[in-house]
Amino acid sequence: MLYDLALVAVGLVILIFAGDALVKGAVNLALRLGLPALVVSLTVVAFGTSAPELLVSVQAILDGVPGLALGNVVGSNVANVLLVLGIPALIATMHTSVCETRRDYLYMLAATFLFIAFCLSGTLVWWHGIVLLIVLAGILAATFLSSRGEEVEVEGAEPGLPGWKMSLFLGLGLIGLPLGASLLVDGATSVARTLGVSETVIGLTLVAIGTSLPELATTVMAAIRRHADVALGNVIGSNLFNLLGIMGVAVLVGPVPVDPDFLAKDLWVMLAATLLLAPFVFLKLDITRGRGAILAALYAGYLVWALV
Repeated sequence: MLYDLALVAVGLVILIFAGDALVKGAVNLALRLGLPALVVSLTVVAFGTSAPELLVSVQAILDGVPGLALGNVVGSNVANVLLVLGIPALIATMHTSVCETRRDYLYMLAATFLFIAFCLSGTLVWWHGIVLLIVLAGILAATFLSSRGEEVEVEGAEPGLPGWKMSLFLGLGLIGLPLGASLLVDGATSVARTLGVSETVIGLTLVAIGTSLPELATTVMAAIRRHADVALGNVIGSNLFNLLGIMGVAVLVGPVPVDPDFLAKDLWVMLAATLLLAPFVFLKLDITRGRGAILAALYAGYLVWALV
C-alpha cells in the first residue's frame, strides 16, 4: 500500500514538472517560429497544461482501466470549480467580476451537456471522440476569429531563451509526461484494488486532485500576488479542454464504459458545479473569502460522498 502511494506521489511530481517544462519549451518554440501569441495561448498552452490529464487518461485506457480515465476528467472538472477557485479565495478575494467570460462559459456549458448526452448511451466510443474534437476545433476557430487584433500575454514566454534550454524543456516534458502518467496509473490502480473501491472512484478523487494541482498551485500564487482576476477564465478553459480535448482523444484509443453509479451521481455533480459558476459569470460577482469557503466545503463534502 505504501509503495503504491509512493508511486502515485512520484508520478504526480513528475507530471507537474514535466507539464511545466513542456509548456515553457513549446511556447517559446512556437513564438520563435513566428506564431501569433493568441494562437499559442489557445493551442500550445491550453493543451500543454492539460497534458497530465491527457496522458493519465490515455494510459488508463491502454492499461485496461477506462473508469480511471473517465473519473479523472469528471473529477478534475469538479475540482477545478470547487477546489481551484475555493482555496485561493480563502487567501484573498478573487476579483472575478472584471473577467469577461460569458461566451466561454456558454461554450463550456454546451460541452458539458454534450458530454453527458454521450455518457447516457452507456459507452463512449470512437465516433463520440471525433465529434468532441470537431466541436473543440470549432470553438478554437471561433475564439481566434473573434479575438483577432487583441494583445495576449502568453505565460511561459521568455524572449531570448537559448535554443539548448528550449530543447531541454521539450525533452523533459516529452519524456516525463508518459513516465509520470504510467507511475500514477499503476499506483492508483493498485490503491483502488487494495481499498476495494472502483478505479472510477480513485479517478474522481485521488487522481483528479493530483492532475488539478498545477492549476491549483498557479491560482494560489496568483491570489497571493493579488492577480487572480483571470482565474475564472482559466478554470473555464481547462474544463472545456478536459471534456472535449482529453476525452475526445482518449476514446479514440479505446471504448470507455460508463458505470451506472457514475451516471446516477457524478455526472450530475459535475453539471451542478458548472452551474455554480453562472452567478459569477453573469452577475459579475467576486469570489470572496466566504464564497471560497463554501466552494471548498462543498468539495470536501463531495469527496466524502464519493468515497463512502
